[in-house]
Amino acid sequence: MGLLLVGTPAAVLAQNTPRQLNTLPSLPDSARQREQNKQPTQAPTPATIPAPQPGGLATLPPAETTRFRVGLKSGQELRALDVEVREPFLGKSYLLVDGQQRLELSQIRYYEDESGFYVRTNLPGSSRETTLRRDRTGRISLYSITRTQYVNNGYSPYGYGRGGYGNPYGFGGGGYRTTKTEYFSKDSGPIQDLSLRNLSIATQDNAGAQNVLIQARRYRNYTALSYVGAGALAVAGLVSSFSGTNQSISPLIYAAPVLLVVPLIFQGKQQQNIKQAINLYNVQAAR
Repeated sequence: MGLLLVGTPAAVLAQNTPRQLNTLPSLPDSARQREQNKQPTQAPTPATIPAPQPGGLATLPPAETTRFRVGLKSGQELRALDVEVREPFLGKSYLLVDGQQRLELSQIRYYEDESGFYVRTNLPGSSRETTLRRDRTGRISLYSITRTQYVNNGYSPYGYGRGGYGNPYGFGGGGYRTTKTEYFSKDSGPIQDLSLRNLSIATQDNAGAQNVLIQARRYRNYTALSYVGAGALAVAGLVSSFSGTNQSISPLIYAAPVLLVVPLIFQGKQQQNIKQAINLYNVQAAR
């Protein structure tokens, strides 16, 4: 039986023939267009901006040669870049201007330094001059002086003083304490103590400031009563602790320091009222 060979179409032979590895399939025109749209467009190259030229010395601001003022009693006013108060261990304090010029404090009327503005003046009832820092300006200007001193009157539930009454280990010993005393001056007049009486006289032409000072007087009375109550409680505790045969620390001794916190709160409110009255007076006087 003879075999008949049937001719195979070229398309069928092409499908049965394996593709060459170096032959990539071609895409239709529509698919090729979509692939081109997916490719990111290259960003344009930014223009080169020339670096700024560094400024010369002529463009810099002039150097600061004066920052502080020093007023002398002779009427002369000095301008300085640096003012420093020197307090030698032996000898009198003096002012050193720009690290070279030495001025005695007796020559100074006022001066400025890094910490503020200071005046040389007499305190009320004193013939000696002292240095006061000006804290606030206005028709009523505030001044203050800060001192550091050693105080040996610490209180302790176990006793008093450095060694402690009845306690050899020294509870309640002394230490250094910084105190700030404030003064004021009205219309550049003489320095006065910052008391409620003096301030009431100075602000008697301002009804708003007078009303605030009335509240400050109430807090002053509350403070005095609180101190009296705390002192009476401490005395009662001491009497109770050392009376009788069985001596022990009375609970009243521990309650007295707690009660001493109350007058501190009232004192803080009184000081707030005083500052509020001064601010109110200065603001209304400036209108």
